[in-house]
Amino acid sequence: MADQAGVFQLGMDLDRQAAGRARDRAVVCDAPALEPDVASHTASDDSLDHFITRNGRVYAGTHLIIDLWGARRLDELGHVEATLRRCVEAARATLLHIHLHHFTPNGGISGVAVLAESHISIHSWPERDYAALDVFMCGDSEPHRAIEILREAFDAARVDVHEHCRGEVGRVMLAAAE
Repeated sequence: MADQAGVFQLGMDLDRQAAGRARDRAVVCDAPALEPDVASHTASDDSLDHFITRNGRVYAGTHLIIDLWGARRLDELGHVEATLRRCVEAARATLLHIHLHHFTPNGGISGVAVLAESHISIHSWPERDYAALDVFMCGDSEPHRAIEILREAFDAARVDVHEHCRGEVGRVMLAAAE
């Protein structure tokens, strides 16, 4: 099934779901709107809410849910902070504050980089070589640029990404030239 390519799986086999349950589907924010016919907010709206209008969709921001498997250096506070800073810079976002908590003696780090455009958060389980991250950004930032930085910085064997268009308020007609 084509939809499964982007489905975020948490150890569940989607082919064996109980009858009657809807299948999860990933929504890719950069994909054209399927029904580009209405808009409660349009591209010509010059308000300063920093909503995104892209490919016929109008939404608050792109939220990437990222799982790193087979990852390393997940218990190194300085490395995690430097990596979050690199992600912010690459995504062309504005860092307001970073707060990280290092769990001792068991290990692991939880924290957030608070951005003018929203946030990047991390929760790591070094004993499982696993980290869960959220990258949520609005406006002109480019959250997808964080993915390769995370893969490289933590030497992840596998990276699972689920993308969600947060706060979709409408769709606009696509121009004939698009």
